[in-house]
Amino acid sequence: MRLVVLGGGESGVGTAILGKKKGYDVFVSDFGKIKENYKEVLIINGIAWEEETHTEVLILNADVVMKSPGIPEKSPIVKKLVEKGIPVISEIEFAAPFTKAITIGITGSNGKTTTTMLTYHLLKSAGLNVGLGGNIGKSFAWQVADDKYDSYVLELSSFQLDGIKEYKPHIAIITNISPDHLDRYDYKYENYIASKFRITMNQTEDDFLIYDADDEAIAEWFKHNKTKAQLIPFSLEKTFKKGAFIKDKNMEVNIINEEEFTMETEAMALEGKHNMKNAMAATSVAKLMKIRNATIRESLSNFQGVEHRLEKVLKIQNVQYINDSKATNVNATFFALDSMNTPTVWIVGGVDKGNDYNELMSLVREKVKAIICLGVDNKKIIDVFGNVVDIMIEVNNMEDAVKMAQRLTEKGDAVLLSPACASFDLFENYEDRGNQFKQAVKNL
Repeated sequence: MRLVVLGGGESGVGTAILGKKKGYDVFVSDFGKIKENYKEVLIINGIAWEEETHTEVLILNADVVMKSPGIPEKSPIVKKLVEKGIPVISEIEFAAPFTKAITIGITGSNGKTTTTMLTYHLLKSAGLNVGLGGNIGKSFAWQVADDKYDSYVLELSSFQLDGIKEYKPHIAIITNISPDHLDRYDYKYENYIASKFRITMNQTEDDFLIYDADDEAIAEWFKHNKTKAQLIPFSLEKTFKKGAFIKDKNMEVNIINEEEFTMETEAMALEGKHNMKNAMAATSVAKLMKIRNATIRESLSNFQGVEHRLEKVLKIQNVQYINDSKATNVNATFFALDSMNTPTVWIVGGVDKGNDYNELMSLVREKVKAIICLGVDNKKIIDVFGNVVDIMIEVNNMEDAVKMAQRLTEKGDAVLLSPACASFDLFENYEDRGNQFKQAVKNL
């Protein structure tokens, strides 16, 4: 069997290693450059590879192709593979049959990284033999090749879910759905929603789907579609016999035939309404995995949070600098602005993904004193907010953005980097953007 891997990054190289171990004839092809550390791994493992090109004769003879999530379906080589009827799948689809481990799959437009990390923290703290993968950390396929975990917590993007056919998580979470990546979905929101719900398409009556019962897009999907999985809702507004909710400043989680879990929300390490939802989702998993209440409480009270997600960097001259570089869409930035309690200088901008900034209007009027646009093309942001804030400035690098923010603040203010956009115009990725922000703040 010939396995061709498109993309020589973390998921691609991990898939190549697993394929080689399972006896496939493996070839890795990357239209860009492959990082030196990944090249070394491929060479050591005797795996053939190419970079900065796709040699069709070496790709179109595949039995199966694993496409890295960053490569769009519309790319010419993928179109040719589809026309030839060659299966094009994701890393998750390829790797899952090679492990007997339980998988917990977590998707959503926002909160999925925090929910994934918190779920992993809950299970690991309870002593479970658990791996962490998907969109985060070490490649799932690589771990299946090298490690023997009993369960995996996987962060799954819509792009990874687009490439599944048979894969099903035993426990699935949809944290929420709001417009994102619409450029990859023909600018049709319904296509993106359908992509997220692929997480439950193969689930059976023995599996579980945990979901945000306050989310409009999710509620709308359930009006017209069904899943076989057992449903476990969570909500800030409703209460359930079976599910998770907030009542009288307590989080309550009731799962079938299990003892009830309660905890005061003030005792949790995570702050903000959106994080209460992330905590309810993760705690629901912990209860399904039979983890003791005392262990869950301890883990929820000592969880450190996720880098680049509302990360408090430094307080300088009584001004708090906050790194929310992971907010790559409007909904994520909505949560960030909603959590601000002081006048805020907001650093925003990057590669627009079909954003509707009007959703932020009421929060910007209420909380934002100045906007710093950090992007190559800021026209859309300026058009929406130009008449709303007194000060709006354009910059083209992070150092200038942070220095300008410092000049615009007074004691008691905050500076929030929450771009609402992808980072690829000026930065390698959101981590690079967040790290540059933190360094610039430290240089003040």
